[in-house]
Amino acid sequence: MDLEKALNQTVKDLPPSGIRRFFDLAAEMDDVISLGVGEPDFDTPWHIREAGIHSIEQGKTFYTPNRGLTSLRKEICAYQKRRFNLAYDPEKNVIVTVGGSEAIDICLRAIIEEGDEVIMMSPGYVAYEPGIRLAKGKPVLVELKQENQFKLTADELAAAITPKTKAILLNYPSNPTGGVMTYEDYAKIVPLIKEHELLVISDEIYAELSYDVPFCSPANFPEIKDQCIVISGFSKAFAMTGWRLGYLLAHETLCEQMNKIHQYVIMSAPTAAQYAAIEAMRHGDTDVEIMRQSYQMRRNFIVNGFNQLGLETFMPQGAFYIFPCIKSTGMNSEEFCEKLLASQRVACVPGSAFGKAGDGYVRVSYAYSIEQIKEALERIKAFLDTLK
Repeated sequence: MDLEKALNQTVKDLPPSGIRRFFDLAAEMDDVISLGVGEPDFDTPWHIREAGIHSIEQGKTFYTPNRGLTSLRKEICAYQKRRFNLAYDPEKNVIVTVGGSEAIDICLRAIIEEGDEVIMMSPGYVAYEPGIRLAKGKPVLVELKQENQFKLTADELAAAITPKTKAILLNYPSNPTGGVMTYEDYAKIVPLIKEHELLVISDEIYAELSYDVPFCSPANFPEIKDQCIVISGFSKAFAMTGWRLGYLLAHETLCEQMNKIHQYVIMSAPTAAQYAAIEAMRHGDTDVEIMRQSYQMRRNFIVNGFNQLGLETFMPQGAFYIFPCIKSTGMNSEEFCEKLLASQRVACVPGSAFGKAGDGYVRVSYAYSIEQIKEALERIKAFLDTLK
C-alpha cells in the first residue's frame, strides 16, 4: 500500500514548525545558550503545585465536567472581572481547555466553513496559519510594520476585508514581536469589526505580561463583545506550561458549539491541573506581579544590549520577546540564526518562522536569567565582529 496516498493533502502541505528545527539543532550541541524558548524560567509557584499535589492525594483523579470544574470556571470569571473588567457567566461562557492551543483549534473548527477567510497578523504565532488551513479556511495575512510598533491599523484591516471574511485572529501582547494594542488602538478598528460583523479571536495568553500601558481586550468594547472569543491560559503568567491548561470565553451560542468538539476530542482538561489553577486564580496575583517585574527589568536590559550592538530593536510593551532587525548584516533570518548558532552557540528563532513578514528579524526570548542574557550578548557581539 502506498501510504503517501492515504495521507490528508492539507496536512502534507503544511511545513514543519520553524521554531522546532532550531531547538533540535541546538539540542545536538554543547554549551548552547538558547534564547528561543517561549517558556518562563520560573518554577510554578509552590502553593499552586501543592494544590495540584493535594488533589491527587485526595483521589481527585477522575474526569471533570466537560467544560471544566464549576469552581474553576467561577474563579476564571472572577479573575477576568477583577483584572480586566470583563464579565462572563461561568455556566454559559467558559470552556476549560488543554492549553490555549486546544482553545484556538476548537474555535477555528467551530466557526470556519470551507473557503471562509480569516485575517491574521504577520509576523504571527506559528500555529495560527496551519490551524486555519486545517479547518479548511483561507488565511489572509496583514503584514505588520516595525514603524507602527507592529500594531494593526484601521487602514490595514480595511484593506484585508472581503465579502468572504469570517473572522480576525488577534494576538496582543504579541508572540513574536512583543507589540501591544491599547484601548485607543482598538477604538480605531472596532467600527470596522462591527460594520462587517466579523468574529474576533483574541489570543490573550500574555495579557498579564503588559508593561508600560494597561492591557486592553477587544472584548472590553461592549458593541462587539458578543463577537469576541477570548483565549487565555495559565502557561505564561503563572509559569504552568507543562500543566497544559487554558480556557476560552465567548457568547453562549458560540460556546455551545465549541464545547461539542471539546467533548468528542478531549472529554475534559487534566483534573489535577484544574485544581492547581483554582489556587492560581485565587491567590496567584502576587506571583504574577513578581514575575512581570522581573521580565520588565530583563526586557529593558536586553533591548538596550541589542541596540548597542547595532541591531535595531524597538521596545516591546508586552510578552517576553524582542524582535531585533538583522537586515544590517546582509543576511536573511535563517542564515543569521544558523551562522550564529554554529559559530557562537547562541540559539534564536528566525523571524521568517512567523511568516514572510518576519524575514530580516529574529525572535529572542528574555525568559532567561540576566547572567544568561549577558553571556548571549557577548557571544552575539563576537559574532557581529567577525562580519566587519
